[in-house]
Amino acid sequence: MNSALKWLAMIAGVLCIVIGLAHVVLGTGAAPGIGDANATGESEDRFYGAVFVGYGVAWLWGAMQDPLPARLFRFLAAIMVLGGIGRIIAFAAEGRPHQLLIGLTVVEFVFPALVFFLASKPRKVAR
Repeated sequence: MNSALKWLAMIAGVLCIVIGLAHVVLGTGAAPGIGDANATGESEDRFYGAVFVGYGVAWLWGAMQDPLPARLFRFLAAIMVLGGIGRIIAFAAEGRPHQLLIGLTVVEFVFPALVFFLASKPRKVAR
């Protein structure tokens, strides 16, 4: 279980860093279905891309700790759930987004559930 949690954290970290950097470099062009954005939208997207890079670094930093920081992983997973809730609010307010974003919403609930499960198992993990 410890190994699975470490690998999940590393995968999350790398993916978040790659996605975040894509948004820093490409702006709203990194997200399917957005189309043309104004300067405010581009600024926001690139800023939050940088924040997402930091989020990914936090996952990787946690994966490099011994023992693994279960509290950190639960906190990061909770942030991911909050992002999924934000997407659901956007769906309700604005309608159906691009199919990729629907898939990501599923991931933003399933992945944290798996992290919470693995981070709660008794083993060599910092509480």
